[in-house]
Parts: sequence; structure tokens; C-alpha cells
Amino acid sequence: MRYSSQRDTVLKVVKAARDHPTADTIYSRVRAELPKISLGTVYRNLNSLVDAGRVRRVSIPGKADRFDHTLGWHSHLYCNCCGGVVDADVDEKQVMKLVKNQKGHVQDCAVVLIGVCEACCEKQAQENAH
Repeated sequence: MRYSSQRDTVLKVVKAARDHPTADTIYSRVRAELPKISLGTVYRNLNSLVDAGRVRRVSIPGKADRFDHTLGWHSHLYCNCCGGVVDADVDEKQVMKLVKNQKGHVQDCAVVLIGVCEACCEKQAQENAH
């Protein structure tokens, strides 16, 4: 992968993010540093970074893809309440057992849980207490 200052800025923004941002959010953050960058350039650079294994794509059915700087295997939780994505605590050994028992050849496995995040659960509990 050839060096590109735009790609480097996109990567820097993804690495600094803790919220699994969408391409649109990354675009907004990159524009703070590179005001003339286009959304298409951000998308192309994100795709290149995913293809090169420098960034991970988090696909959520029916929602915009999110991007993650943590490359090691892990799962995510999509919150129906706030729309956020957080890392989820899933037993990797159990998932690998499921994968191992499949016929054919599994190339990748992504677990995305859909529900309500801890912060929203706490907020709802506080609201219900009042």
C-alpha cells in the first residue's frame, strides 16, 4: 500500500475513535484536519484500509457499517436504544466450537449482538426508579 496523507489521516481518526464510527462520522472528523477531502475519498481509503487489514469493518444488518481499530477477534453489541456499537464479551471458545462443527470451510466469523447497551440499561433503570 503506497503512502497517502489522506489515508494516513483516515487511519489516525479510526485509531483514535472509541465509538466504532460510521464512514460519515469518520468523514466529519477527517474534515476537521482536511477540509477539502471528499466523502468518496474517505470511503475509498476505509475500504483500502480494511482490505490491507489495518482497520476492521463491523457490519450490522440494516445499518451503516462501522469501523474498528481493534483487529483481534472480538464481538460487538449494537444498541437499539442509542444506536451505538460497543465491544461485547462473548466466549470465543464457544464461538470457535460452533465454527469448527460447520461443514465446508469457514473463512471468518463475526458475532454482532443486537440489544441495549449497558449505559442505556442504566439510564432506563434510573428513569424507572423515579
